[in-house]
Amino acid sequence: MEESWLQWLLVVTSLLSCTTNQASLTVSPSSSQMFEDESVSLSCEEDDSSAGWTLRRNTSDETRAECGADWGKLAGSSCIISVAVSWDSGVYWCESREGATSKSINISVTGGSVILQSPVLPVMEGHDVTLHCKTKTSSNLPAAFYKDGSFIRTEPAGHMTIRHVTRSDEGLYKCDITGHGESPPSWLTVTGTPTTTAPPPTLTTPTPAAPPPDSDHLHLVFRVLLHLVVFCPYFISTFIMVSLYRQRPTGNDLPVSVVITPPTQAEEGLDDDYDDVITAVTTEHHF
Repeated sequence: MEESWLQWLLVVTSLLSCTTNQASLTVSPSSSQMFEDESVSLSCEEDDSSAGWTLRRNTSDETRAECGADWGKLAGSSCIISVAVSWDSGVYWCESREGATSKSINISVTGGSVILQSPVLPVMEGHDVTLHCKTKTSSNLPAAFYKDGSFIRTEPAGHMTIRHVTRSDEGLYKCDITGHGESPPSWLTVTGTPTTTAPPPTLTTPTPAAPPPDSDHLHLVFRVLLHLVVFCPYFISTFIMVSLYRQRPTGNDLPVSVVITPPTQAEEGLDDDYDDVITAVTTEHHF
């Protein structure tokens, strides 16, 4: 039992030790493209300095190269590239001692004469984003902008603003300045808006029913009167009939009148014949 408890405690401790706060990589100047010989500073912004975040990169010549050992110069929590060259182009990220990593970013260093300054970090949906097309000596020349190889429009001041970006604005952008050349392509990433938890529904006291208006009262009184007018005569007549029936005399007390009508001549003849028949029968059976 004690060994099982100790094993469980070791597992929990190892899980807690591997849990670190996420770091984010920032770049100054904040651009995914830069000219050669420019300086750039990268840093890992972290909530827990004990995590031991290290800045690393992958280039065409290096894999997981560490800042300070293989490239750049450490300055506190930042890594500085004093003079950028084309082989500094690559993917950069922050990594902790336990192996946790931040989101990676792409940096392109060009020896050409035109670059497209676009956000190095993802842009939130609904926000505005501005793309700058510039040369080493000027940043306000007319420039043509392209997305995924298709022409968008020409801006006379060399910068294009996309209002309220959506996921459909995500893609590969580049620009062209007549007489100077074309910039390398740069990918613009758009992320969704963070979801917010809806507040719990509030309990509301039910509103008591309003009393009926005066017209309803009048209608009710009218209906009651109507029923009284219709049914009262019926009840009154029924009551009178029942009372009369209860007060009528019984059958023994009723007077009986008997009317005796004299017999007609035919009836008298029939009676005489009937008497003769009775006499004959009586005489025939007399012994």
